[in-house]
Amino acid sequence: MDMSSREIRMPLSEVVAVLQDLNEFVVSLDRLGSRQASGTADEFTVGKFIADWDVARRLARARRVISVALDAQLSEEENAEIDVLCDQGRFYGADSAIGPSTDQSR
Repeated sequence: MDMSSREIRMPLSEVVAVLQDLNEFVVSLDRLGSRQASGTADEFTVGKFIADWDVARRLARARRVISVALDAQLSEEENAEIDVLCDQGRFYGADSAIGPSTDQSR
């Protein structure tokens, strides 16, 4: 499937909600990174942010909003192709995507 020319429609209210969440995460993580660089935040602070701001649930909701739009507008075969592409991502904890740290005990 040539995805470069495809367009998917989504309700504006859903797009705005996802963009608001993503903007909060990007700005907050940038600020946390700056605090870590200056020594005023540590790994605990980042973990607390993720837990307190319900980051996992909110990101899952953003993924669901996009998935619902795709499911409604693409064929089963096209959605299956997108699923395969998404499964090729880098995932924390997977041996090949541990990240910059060489510590694999996490």
